[in-house]
Amino acid sequence: MKGFSLLGCACSILLLSACAAGPSPSLAAAAGDSAAGTAPQAAGCSGKASDASDGIRPVRPDGLRVPSGFQIQTIARIDAPRELAALPNGDLLVGTGGNQVYIVPNAEAATGKTGAPQVFATLDDREAMGVAFARDRCQIVIATTDGVWVTHYASGDLSAQKIRRIARVRTGGIPPYSDGDVHTSTSVTYSNGLVYASIGSSCNACTEIDPTRASVYTMKPGGADFTKRATRIRNGIAIFTDPASGDVWVGGAGQDDLPFGHPYEYLDDLSSHNGIADYGWPECEENHHAYTGGADCSQTVEPLAELFAYSTIIGAAFYPADQDGPYAFPAKYRGGIFAAAHGSWHTTPNGASAAAAQVVFFAMEGDRPKTPVDWSTPTTQWTKFIEGLQEPGQARRGRPTGVAIGPKGSLFVADDQNGLIYRVRP
Repeated sequence: MKGFSLLGCACSILLLSACAAGPSPSLAAAAGDSAAGTAPQAAGCSGKASDASDGIRPVRPDGLRVPSGFQIQTIARIDAPRELAALPNGDLLVGTGGNQVYIVPNAEAATGKTGAPQVFATLDDREAMGVAFARDRCQIVIATTDGVWVTHYASGDLSAQKIRRIARVRTGGIPPYSDGDVHTSTSVTYSNGLVYASIGSSCNACTEIDPTRASVYTMKPGGADFTKRATRIRNGIAIFTDPASGDVWVGGAGQDDLPFGHPYEYLDDLSSHNGIADYGWPECEENHHAYTGGADCSQTVEPLAELFAYSTIIGAAFYPADQDGPYAFPAKYRGGIFAAAHGSWHTTPNGASAAAAQVVFFAMEGDRPKTPVDWSTPTTQWTKFIEGLQEPGQARRGRPTGVAIGPKGSLFVADDQNGLIYRVRP
């Protein structure tokens, strides 16, 4: 393992990356047999507050709008923030486009300033974008371009210790004559004793020669049983867990160069599919639609929720159905999904951005969208929640990435264009 330095914690952070055919026997054995493969005591995940210096005073961001009855504030500045993970004591973990993960202490502070952001972990790799929290193990999961890693954590800790890689991804080559290594992020979530790692494709549209790419893999927290769970999923950046059912959902960013306005981008309940879920890229998209002549799309997944093409869903999170606390959202938001549409580079014929940067809300009924998919339009299932990041025909004011729900009920959203963390409360 390549070295990096992280200070004391009492539970385990888990960053995992996968090999082409699974981790090597020595890597899997080392991960599975080590102390990091044993669940720590849950007592380390208490609500102990962090001891940190003050950060910025929360301020309302110019131009951003939320529904009546809510307020939005900027609470922290961090370069290139990506995925978010809320911790039980109100701290917030922030993955980034660099090789560091940050922590925002006291992000759920009642009034006044949150803690000043500081480096929680430095990884010997690039793009430490993926973060997740395994509460039953008192562990944090972090993903980088080529790996998924682990370290111990206890409430109040502001730096990590004994981080080590337990799996590798992107170990194979890039298809010849493709457009190169264009997707380099890895995202993670945790559910029911398994870590899920979503690895983006190498290209816009190709047949991968590295089996870890354009895929979702599962593994045990020690790194063993590295298993493909989804295939032909072009760039599943958003991967997240329903806290009520434990189901894992994934969001797909669609390919370029299809007829304008297609394919729709999606969120789907990966856990509802047996075996290896086949999302069909690049031949098949949407409701079994073949975009390549002669393709058999009859067995590919038909996703449950849709957004505009070019939305580029970076982060998403369920709002817990049983959420309590002083900042709990009204009942109509309970059990629903908040999703961050980053907006892609695509433009309309008149030069405007083809999809707005925004945060949207999908109402749910049980474990399914309240409104079923309408394949004639991708506008019926969701409502706008954070607006003003981009006005029609204007430049983007911000681009949302990670989404997380704090233990007291606040909604957190990252913005990598401006290097900001927003907090939304009733």
